Amino acid sequence: MSELPSATRSEPRRRPTLAITCGEPAGIGPEISIRAAWELRAEVRSVLLGDAAFLAQTAHALDASIALSALSLQAFRNTGLPDFPQDRLIVIDCPVNEPVVPGVLDARNGRAVLQTLDVAVEGALQKHFDAIVTAPLQKSTINDAGVPFTGHTEYLAERTATPQVVMMLAGGEAPHLRVALATTHLALKDVPAAITFDSLSRTLDIIHADLRDKFGIAKPRILVTGLNPHAGENGYLGREEIDVIIPTLDAAKARGMDVAGPYPADTLFQQKYLEHADCVLAMYHDQGLPVLKFASFGQGVNITLGLPLIRTSVDHGTALDLAAKGLGEADHGSMVEAIRTAALMARAKNFL
Repeated sequence: MSELPSATRSEPRRRPTLAITCGEPAGIGPEISIRAAWELRAEVRSVLLGDAAFLAQTAHALDASIALSALSLQAFRNTGLPDFPQDRLIVIDCPVNEPVVPGVLDARNGRAVLQTLDVAVEGALQKHFDAIVTAPLQKSTINDAGVPFTGHTEYLAERTATPQVVMMLAGGEAPHLRVALATTHLALKDVPAAITFDSLSRTLDIIHADLRDKFGIAKPRILVTGLNPHAGENGYLGREEIDVIIPTLDAAKARGMDVAGPYPADTLFQQKYLEHADCVLAMYHDQGLPVLKFASFGQGVNITLGLPLIRTSVDHGTALDLAAKGLGEADHGSMVEAIRTAALMARAKNFL
């Protein structure tokens, strides 16, 4: 990873500096990134990462008053970020190889998309960025470019040498519902074997540490679902609760954590429980996320816990069909929330 000059932290900043990777250029990522960053320019200093010429073209088509200033990647690596006023967004140029056609994927641009992530990680680890916010990308394009790629989360973990990360989504009315996952993109038949004492213990440790350190919650309270219907009903409907989940929770309590469960997932998501919780840990993807997405679809935020940096993202994909229809079709609400969440986390971590 290229070395960057150290950023100055001697004076507190009112606005956090966020790196926003614009994602798949043929999707809605460039549009929602520009719109959200411009809308929130009084709250955060936004640095967009993508093809500068295409982003300038997109910004002008959206609103001629949107002001962008391009910075070459070499200039950034040599001197860091320049000072820039509130009425301007900085773009670090990560040029594509072929012209972008909205709605049409081109594998020849896959490596340029990946470069935006690399630069964002470099800058965050060197303290030039207080957080990273990622727009959606197309996994197939990067794989078709010859780079094995399973997703943002796994790639960021690899680039930062992080052995385990946890996916958490947040959304809904204040206070936000936060749902973390013990397993992520696994076939349902593979979930029980993936839930072990060690893996669940590490997951709880990561959630507890990041809620404390990145959200400023002094003593986080975590509610945990069971795996089976009715949380196993004393072993009648499965023994994972008895054999794995309960011993793991007991050990976490012994380490000083405020955890409770396992609760039946079909009754846990009620206000009387959630109002006393900082996070719900669900055992698998479709156990926890449907509730959250029902409460906040289009406004939800994906947060990666366990990294040595702050990373948030939108809760939707590239929406190539919308991009093909032209600008103005996409809802940028989730990107707005992702930026705001990253800024709040940066402040809670006392970066500013």
